[in-house]
Amino acid sequence: MSAPAPAVTDTHCPYCALQCGMSLRQEPAAPGGLDVVERTAFPVNRGALCGKGRTAPGVLAAGARLTTPLVRRGRSGPLEPAGWDEALDRVAAGLAGARERHGPDAVGVFGGGGLTNEKAYALGKFTRLVLGSSQIDYNGRFCMSSAAAAGTRAFGLDRGLPFPLADIPRTGCVLLVGANPAETMPPALRYFTELKANGGTLIVVDPRRTRTAEQADLHLAPRPGTDLALALGLLHLVVAEGRTDEEFIAARTAGWDEARAAAMAHWPELVERITGVPVPQLRAAVRMFCEPEAAMVLTARGPEQQSKGTDTVGAWINLCLATGRAGRPRSGYGCLTGQGNGQGGREHGQKADQLPGYRLLADAAAREHVARVWGVDPEVLPGPGRSAYELLDALGRDTADGVRALLLMASNPVVSAPRAAHVEERMRALDFLVVCDVVLSESAGLADVVLPVTQWAEETGTLTNLEGRVLLRRKAAEPPAGCRSDLAVLNALAARLGWEKGFPVDPEEVFEELRRASAGGKADYSGITYRRIAEEDGVFWPCPEPGTESGPEPGTGGGPEPGTGGGPGRAAQAGPHPGTPRLFLDRFATPDGLARFAAVSHRPAAEEPDAEYPVFLTTGRVLAQYQSGAQTRRVAELNAAAPGPFVQLHPQLAERLGARDGDRLAVVSRRGRAVAPARISRDIRPDTVFMPFHWPGEGRVNTVTNPALDPASRMPEFKVCAVRVERADAPAGGAARGA
Repeated sequence: MSAPAPAVTDTHCPYCALQCGMSLRQEPAAPGGLDVVERTAFPVNRGALCGKGRTAPGVLAAGARLTTPLVRRGRSGPLEPAGWDEALDRVAAGLAGARERHGPDAVGVFGGGGLTNEKAYALGKFTRLVLGSSQIDYNGRFCMSSAAAAGTRAFGLDRGLPFPLADIPRTGCVLLVGANPAETMPPALRYFTELKANGGTLIVVDPRRTRTAEQADLHLAPRPGTDLALALGLLHLVVAEGRTDEEFIAARTAGWDEARAAAMAHWPELVERITGVPVPQLRAAVRMFCEPEAAMVLTARGPEQQSKGTDTVGAWINLCLATGRAGRPRSGYGCLTGQGNGQGGREHGQKADQLPGYRLLADAAAREHVARVWGVDPEVLPGPGRSAYELLDALGRDTADGVRALLLMASNPVVSAPRAAHVEERMRALDFLVVCDVVLSESAGLADVVLPVTQWAEETGTLTNLEGRVLLRRKAAEPPAGCRSDLAVLNALAARLGWEKGFPVDPEEVFEELRRASAGGKADYSGITYRRIAEEDGVFWPCPEPGTESGPEPGTGGGPEPGTGGGPGRAAQAGPHPGTPRLFLDRFATPDGLARFAAVSHRPAAEEPDAEYPVFLTTGRVLAQYQSGAQTRRVAELNAAAPGPFVQLHPQLAERLGARDGDRLAVVSRRGRAVAPARISRDIRPDTVFMPFHWPGEGRVNTVTNPALDPASRMPEFKVCAVRVERADAPAGGAARGA
């Protein structure tokens, strides 16, 4: 008899917010014991995977990952292997000791946008109940918090995309601002290719001519930090050319007069001087965007990672509202979320000011609802805490409000946070640091205790992709004996700290509680079950359970557009709620159902070039690496494709420096210095340099970046700061610094 076929498990990629469908086949000879198989039936990626997805099992291999707890015996001693009981006892003692000596807010928790919904939910609950601390936030704050703040302000509800990705090829024009999906989420690029094949047009706004910009019908290359002026200038032209949708504005929006007045102060010639984008290109963009029946604006980190990111996104939303490109089929504003569960990770409790279901901690009714699910008095719940960078800045401070102990889960701020050298100093100053991770990241290397946890293919859980589609990532392999799930870690720590119940290890049991906690909230998952997700290729939230109150106002989008093959609309639905693939088709999720314009005006970046620092720096990602690189840098194929950082600069700037390709250049700001080889290219503005942020060491660009925060979203200004560029072998401040 022939041997039985190896088991195949349908699951999802562990990386970006597309959460591409894939299948895993057990194959002992393969890296990590698994082969990746195409899953062509999954609608988001239809079988396509990037290199990161294809090689994802490589991080499961024993040589790439942690397989036993590590403890530091002595303040300056090395990390050494230990048993789980010793490690957990040390963690419980470290957290409890800081709380007893300095109060509950002396214990901080920093999570990650890669955690499943179940883990994010349990981590928030653990922080607020077991530790009694308000000090929790997560690296998703660095992802799309500005878009979330602007979307909530405009629409009353934030979801990355208020429509499925499948709507993109069916619109007339996409205006893509500060996004490079060709490198950050390659399987999504087919949607833009199909858009053009269908006769639509693509406009890309980016200071660099990226792989995505090469596909565009029109590429606008503004100076970094001027996206707000650009959006206002386009709206000015919309008004001046009579392209506003007055019927839509009157029926479905509020605040237009103030927003219009603000836009009219940004006339085309002024916007050209601010942004560097020629007036004819501004007019062409308006024509391309307004002439089709339907159009979309999609933003990503470019306009969002700024100290005025919320207002910048608000200005792009204004453009959609003024032209009637929101709340209608095949039109709208959306955000291309970055991290795998950046959406769900903040919906259910990791964010400093939020409770499960996208409820606000400051809302008395929200506190009462969640407290009832948790079986505690609402008064027990702490109030809102610090945002991500502010929390990191408070680490190890010997002050009344300093954070003395930190639980770090699924994040690597030593590489990924702005002003990273300062963040590293603050982490070293902690009384106690515990890290839960799958690899010994740069941040884990500073810890007193490191707990090795299971990975994506070794556990089951849900994630929410950038469309708001709740997905089930299934277990496909057994983890090494020395690893435990994050849920098991929280269960064991809670028990040691006096909470024997309330922190189950089974993810489906956690999800059942999450459903009840989210019921009636904006992000209502109460009608979603593991079984439904598996049967329907994911379920779009909000999806209330029949008979429960739904958070968004009735009629915020019901079901799919009639005739699009997505099932009946909400009004015609009997039985289980169908989920909400398209939001806002009937009304927006505000109390009166009207979208709100934002009356915003351009202002400079927190740090503009000057005589000492005359060049803009902007940062981003490359195709073969992901986020801080903690996992992808352990995969040989990915390292071969992208072995290290570089400084992309224009030939004019290179000539002033006397630099050639491969020469080591130093990029210097008021905060520090990063060194990497030169990569000379005409695909970047002459006044700007670019560095990717995936690497530690001397090439760590986040040593240089500016932590100036957006006042609403608390997003740091990763995307623009003032630097000088010099040859790395030149004396500091020497003659070669003049660029």
